[in-house]
Amino acid sequence: MTKEAGPRRGLLPRRLIQLYTGLTLYGVSMGLMVRAGLGLEPWSVLNQGISRHTGLSIGTVTIVSGALILLLWIPLRQRPGLGTVSNVVILGLVMDLTISLVPELHALGARIPLLAFAVLLNGAATGLYISARFGPGPRDGLMTGLHLRTGRPVRLVRTCIEVTVLAAGFLLGGSVGAGTVVYALAIGPLAQLFLRLFAIKGLPEQPSRVVARHVTSPERAILPE
Repeated sequence: MTKEAGPRRGLLPRRLIQLYTGLTLYGVSMGLMVRAGLGLEPWSVLNQGISRHTGLSIGTVTIVSGALILLLWIPLRQRPGLGTVSNVVILGLVMDLTISLVPELHALGARIPLLAFAVLLNGAATGLYISARFGPGPRDGLMTGLHLRTGRPVRLVRTCIEVTVLAAGFLLGGSVGAGTVVYALAIGPLAQLFLRLFAIKGLPEQPSRVVARHVTSPERAILPE
């Protein structure tokens, strides 16, 4: 047994709990943003637009789009992990369940706090599931894969992807609004905060093929400075 094997096995239960708690809360936050009705994050804008044209639920479209994005990993030579596959399935299921359980709100006084809570919850969920270190979500993997293949800065690649996705979603009728802007401004700092808060002490550092510039700390891997 290697020196790293013992610590990894001992931390496995916590890592699994963080992974699935994080993914579940992420799905809840996405559903709450839909119910707030003040604008969605870029990928949900696209998925909502597709949903309106296909008749499929937004959660189902989220699952299908996640699976299709994974196919793009093949030419990018990315390797999915347990967290990657779980991300594809869980987010859409929990998102649809949340939308079905939370009633539609009409009063702006209720929708604004709901949006704020959803964005905060999304940041916490991001910190939980990424810190578990079971692989990036399909969209994060697409971003870092394109970075590695093109040599372009991660921020530039991410911006290009999200602007393209947002524009396509808007043209398809997805919800773009104040919530979209709030999410874009807040999710980076929130994710950085919660990545540090939920970092698992004792988990050995390791290089990753999907981390820009071979950075090993999880908070800089997904949201590089």
